[in-house]
Amino acid sequence: MRFGPVPVAEAEGAILAHSLAFDGRTLRKGTRLDAAHLAALAAAEVETVVVARLEPGDVHEDEAAARLATAVAGPGVTVDAPFTGRANLHASANGILVVDRAAIDAFNRADPAITLATLAAHAPVTAGQMVATVKIIPFAVRHDPLEAAERIAAASALVRVAPYRPLKVGLVATVLPSLKPSVMDKTRRMTEARLKPAGATLLAERRVEHDADAIAAALSELAREGAELSIVFGASAMVDADDVVPAGLRTAGGRVLHLGMPVDPGNLLLLGELGGRPVIGAPGCARSPRENGFDWVLGRLLAGLQVGPEEISGLGVGGLLMEIASRPQPRETPEPKAPKVAALVLAAGQGRRMGGPNKLLAEYRGRSLVRTVVDAALASRAASVTVVTGHRRADVEAALAGTAVQWVHNPDYEEGLSTSLRQGVASLAADVDGVLVMLADMPLLTAPILDRLIAAFDPAADRLVVVPTHDGKRGNPVLWSRAFFAELQAIEGDTGARHLIGAHADAVVEVEIGPEVALDLDTPEALRAAGGTLPA
Repeated sequence: MRFGPVPVAEAEGAILAHSLAFDGRTLRKGTRLDAAHLAALAAAEVETVVVARLEPGDVHEDEAAARLATAVAGPGVTVDAPFTGRANLHASANGILVVDRAAIDAFNRADPAITLATLAAHAPVTAGQMVATVKIIPFAVRHDPLEAAERIAAASALVRVAPYRPLKVGLVATVLPSLKPSVMDKTRRMTEARLKPAGATLLAERRVEHDADAIAAALSELAREGAELSIVFGASAMVDADDVVPAGLRTAGGRVLHLGMPVDPGNLLLLGELGGRPVIGAPGCARSPRENGFDWVLGRLLAGLQVGPEEISGLGVGGLLMEIASRPQPRETPEPKAPKVAALVLAAGQGRRMGGPNKLLAEYRGRSLVRTVVDAALASRAASVTVVTGHRRADVEAALAGTAVQWVHNPDYEEGLSTSLRQGVASLAADVDGVLVMLADMPLLTAPILDRLIAAFDPAADRLVVVPTHDGKRGNPVLWSRAFFAELQAIEGDTGARHLIGAHADAVVEVEIGPEVALDLDTPEALRAAGGTLPA
């Protein structure tokens, strides 16, 4: 392939190397230049262009990408049409991604022009999800390295998806006085949630004494009922091959294949078999929804992949999972608690567009606007309600007399909304996980609406900013994680935090609510239209 600048008059049939803007139009990179293109360029007085010209023995990037992606794709993988030298591969079913690491390395070393990138080996994937991409770096690749890469791909399924199997799963849970029934109920729910993406079902659960004979009897019973995989949750952690859970498996006639795994959380996992069917002794962390080593083993078994001592002992690289940093005791698995959310009602503004009277004291359905909003907050799941006052402070406090709110006064309210936000956030307790920032002139908000927003807040799942919507348009109030408190306090002027939502789009979850989150009463006309009246 020849590459470089050429006079426009000599560029017909060449491939444009860089996008080019002129006379209000744009020619995109990769465009094959024809006579009309050249005439337009000449009319715009463009004298040279950087192009690529294919030579004998070159294969165009799109053709090469299509050929290689087709060669790479194994069972359970589909290939998109190529574009700009790229062809994407997608899973055709829910399952586990299987890649041949050595073959992929050899494929990528066939030529610098040829690249293949995939998700991590054994990643759980869903139907339609992109799992890999083939990209040709220049505009063409030579025949010889292309064919060499195809030969590598032909010798092995470089990228495939092992589909999940809808297995019937038995669950055994042992009981001790120290283990609450609510924890066992949650364990069952978490197990069912883990089985759902695979189409697997919980055949039955047996709750038995923390005793080897009781475990053996339960496993044998589930096997007779048709369990194709069994999971045992011990009421206390397994610390030895002769502990209660492995002893129960052996008593039932099964075998312990491996105890322990180099994944944390998930170290204390047992892998065994009973009657040729797998048995997992679950670590305590499997009671939590967070990813742990149990998920890795369960997913592979549900997809019919080989899991034995060699596979488990090979999980150490990458086996230190990030969330363990938040666990104060690596050997303990505390039950997750619901995030603590505070409501912050901003009631300091002057309401200049209302024309004089304090709009927060306007009546709406027999109550002042500010009282209506605060009552909704107090009736919600919010752990506390803080009201920021400023303009006509005494009147606002009188309107809220007798309510269980915390007060923060903002003496700088004339400088804008940001000052109230700063004062309010700074006043929140140290154990608050998030704040629901509410405007005091939105009377249609109700406790159930606020509870829906609070329920959508999940810092453990990176759902850090909860935004209500109406017909796809964002409204108020917005719930912010403590992770953004410093940025909220850094805002200046008469503005809110809307720009931070765009800056942290990956942390945002939207909840469609309805018109209640779009109505704020800023003018007399809006107030009258909603059925409210201004104070005397």
